Amino acid sequence: MEAKFTFIDGGVTAPKGFTASGYHCGIKAGRTKNDTALVYSEKLCNAAGVFTSNRVKAESVKYTKKIIANGKAQAAIVNVGYANACTGEQGAQVAKRMADCTANELGISCDDVIVCSTGIIGQQVPVEKIEANISNLKNALSKEGHKDASIGIMTTDTQNKECAIQFELDGKTVTIGTMCKGSGMIHINMGTMLGFITTDCAISSKMLDKALHESILGTYNCVSVDGDTSTNDTLTILANGLAGNKEIKNAGKDYEIFLNALNALNKVMAMKIAADGEGASRLVECTVKGAKSVEIARGLAKEIIRSNLVKAAMFGRDANCGRILCAMGYSGFEFNPDKTCVYFSSKDDGKRYFEVPSNGAIKIESDDSIEVVHNGVGLSFDEDKAEKILSSEAIEIFVTLEDGKAQGQAWGCDLTYDYVKINGDYRS
Repeated sequence: MEAKFTFIDGGVTAPKGFTASGYHCGIKAGRTKNDTALVYSEKLCNAAGVFTSNRVKAESVKYTKKIIANGKAQAAIVNVGYANACTGEQGAQVAKRMADCTANELGISCDDVIVCSTGIIGQQVPVEKIEANISNLKNALSKEGHKDASIGIMTTDTQNKECAIQFELDGKTVTIGTMCKGSGMIHINMGTMLGFITTDCAISSKMLDKALHESILGTYNCVSVDGDTSTNDTLTILANGLAGNKEIKNAGKDYEIFLNALNALNKVMAMKIAADGEGASRLVECTVKGAKSVEIARGLAKEIIRSNLVKAAMFGRDANCGRILCAMGYSGFEFNPDKTCVYFSSKDDGKRYFEVPSNGAIKIESDDSIEVVHNGVGLSFDEDKAEKILSSEAIEIFVTLEDGKAQGQAWGCDLTYDYVKINGDYRS
């Protein structure tokens, strides 16, 4: 379903009826920027969420999964510094206390408060510091508070991540806003991080849940920084209906427009996470075309960008095509190696340097792209040119198959010395 989308400023507060805040509660010694965030809707929302596939789940994840099961929520409270994972009964009480103090301050039910935590695993959250400052968070709620909130959820992120998109639906202007954090312990299999989506669209909890689960398949679930799926991964969406459109209760034109807008928003955020991977110096996008199915195309792309050998080659500006074919070969996904071609391209502001005409021929912008494998055979190529391409801040690995017409993408980053340094002393 084609629709016009406009990206706007405002993050989670861009939709009608939402405010946010961020505040420094002093949760972890040494941190000077905001360490807690609050998002609030003036009206009770329909809600949905997706959560980590890790068997070890944080107490905040357990709490939020339980309270969001009825499809309703009105606020979200988030702390950084300590993950509230592997914290037992005391951790469960911490999650409940975070919800209780937030609900009491806002005058809503504790069952309508999403609770999220991120940081060091296995240590207790000093929840009394959040309780002591919850009035400051509430008093700071505003339409301008989206940036403070997005900073308040950062851990090893080097930049805050937020976005908003606007479109027409049923003659009404509908807005979706979001913020997320994610830099390390990031791997496909939703969740992949902490993410919060807000919208003023009128849409039922059932269809909201359907849209969220559909959207992550080609966006958040196609990100891998280091192959580790966190204990705390959470992505939630709140819809308060204040845009005034006719409520989306079933699949159809309006649902498809909403889903496409959500996909566009989530893709931007997925790429932001990949580009800001711990220690990363460049974004790596992989596109696979000509597969038998979308699942195969995405699966192959994911396997390529998650390979440590491929990631290391990207860091070293080494056009080592063998590592790409190797990763595809052990992926378990079906493809014909003898009809596989591989290209490297630099990307400029999202421009794509590959076009695939209907006759299947590949048009290459020679200054920015280079073919390194043709029909399964490595080529002799200009090493200096390849190194120049791989020195770009954003790189595309482009793979063409002759197995079908499906395509898929995945996003990752290079593996640098700084990644080891960051994670070698993460607790200190």
